Amino acid sequence: MEELQVLVDQGKVDENAPNKEGKKLELTVDKVIEEHVGSFGIAQLVHVFMVSLAWLFDSQNTLVTIFSDAQPSWSCKGGGSWCQQGSKGSMCGLEQETWEWVGGNASSTIAEWGLVCDRKFQAGIPASLFFLGSLLGSAVFGRLADLYIGRKRTVLLSCLLTSMTAFLTSLSPNVWIYALLRFSNGFARAGIGICCLVLSTEVVGRKWRGQVGQYGFFFFTVGFLSLPLMAYPNRTSWRNIYKIISLLPFVYSILILPFVSESPRWLVVRGRTKEALEVLRVLARMNGKKLPMNLHISNPSTSSKLNEPDVTKSLWSARWATRRMITVMIAGLGVGFMYYGIQLNVENLNFNLYLTVVVNATMEIPAVFIGSLLLSFMNRRLLFSSSTYIAGASCIICIFFSRKNSTVMGGQGKNEEEKGNWTQLIIEAIGFMAASTAFDILYIYCVELFPTNVRNSAVSLLRQALMLGASIAPLLVVLGRLSPSLSFLIFGGFAILSGILTLWLPETRNAPLYETLEQQEEEEKLSSASDSELELGKQ
Repeated sequence: MEELQVLVDQGKVDENAPNKEGKKLELTVDKVIEEHVGSFGIAQLVHVFMVSLAWLFDSQNTLVTIFSDAQPSWSCKGGGSWCQQGSKGSMCGLEQETWEWVGGNASSTIAEWGLVCDRKFQAGIPASLFFLGSLLGSAVFGRLADLYIGRKRTVLLSCLLTSMTAFLTSLSPNVWIYALLRFSNGFARAGIGICCLVLSTEVVGRKWRGQVGQYGFFFFTVGFLSLPLMAYPNRTSWRNIYKIISLLPFVYSILILPFVSESPRWLVVRGRTKEALEVLRVLARMNGKKLPMNLHISNPSTSSKLNEPDVTKSLWSARWATRRMITVMIAGLGVGFMYYGIQLNVENLNFNLYLTVVVNATMEIPAVFIGSLLLSFMNRRLLFSSSTYIAGASCIICIFFSRKNSTVMGGQGKNEEEKGNWTQLIIEAIGFMAASTAFDILYIYCVELFPTNVRNSAVSLLRQALMLGASIAPLLVVLGRLSPSLSFLIFGGFAILSGILTLWLPETRNAPLYETLEQQEEEEKLSSASDSELELGKQ
């Protein structure tokens, strides 16, 4: 048997041909994983770990503006308070030589380029363009991953571009070049999340998909939690923060990503069944198992040739998929607006910025583990909608604890003399944990709602919707500096609306992952007919 395996590996024996053990065994990737590789073993654990590390950079590049674009405190030169007289605590209208930024002009982009008073809304433009770049990047990288270079190479390309654009951002000479580079950075990082999620979930058994998806979000949380640790020592130089986060994805691309395997499902859909079988054989070997020598991977595509319409068919070619995708995208719009908005809105809480970010990042950790636990036995639709309702309600409750800052532009009224509102912080943290849970679950839900040949495209479209919602959030955060209550009300309303929309989506818990649109449509119709017959039988 071992000699035959060597011959197969060397290409001297056709692994698909019948042999002495019996007729050719033809199975789908799903069945090979469930029956021969193992639903989730050490091989998948190592694979998911290496892939999920990339979420660190996705998080850091997305949320770095919490610190780099924060509005710092200001003080009167000489340490007195005489310059506040007649200005109601705002630096607007004061002579420039009478006040200064705490931490210096290089502490943030707002301080360096004077994005206050009549230029205050320019401060939200770079963050908004970042998310618009992510929206465009999601479309491009999603198509690349599904139709051309695969999941693994797309992650590599995205990481290298993310590293380059983050470093260039640190050299920005003005706010407009900075905004353009943030757009480029958003475009570059878009391929990380969508491909890492799909690449992780496509090598495990169906009952582990939800948990594995959550592992990636755990690393996103770790990246979020690492930001205060990098930002605080560099609180006098926002440029240094960008230089640090630009190094990490480059190192990952060189040292870790080469050892990651391509998705066997994508290889099968592209007609590369021998490569898919080799990936599965390596996974099985790491799990202490062996694949049958007469095993053949079946390709569910009805096309006889590679790259025929069945393989490259658009997500919009099937009416059921179009309706489903539009619903998911509208829900994603609200979730992205809420999730990123709550994170960026932390400066409008009455608390130290670094402490608040640490609290929020810490709350994502139980969100990941609670989400993983609940996904193992709860319906996706119910769990997602419940999370959005809790997040929305928490945002609305925060309104009753909001106090308008005692300064118009967040100056000395935000300093040590103002005590933090612990009740508001706790409620906001609970809301953020629920928002994080909803955000994570929606990704898992989307993966399960669509087949392999359009799965990355579906996830990328969801990401575009999330980024579109997120691109609006920074502008609302700027408005929240004037009216925190209004920003919390709008965030809460969008969250609740997103939960309601899932009533029009099917449940996917324990459902198989299909390979093509035609296969999924046919199987779901058969499943629906079987359920109807069972209900009639019970009556």
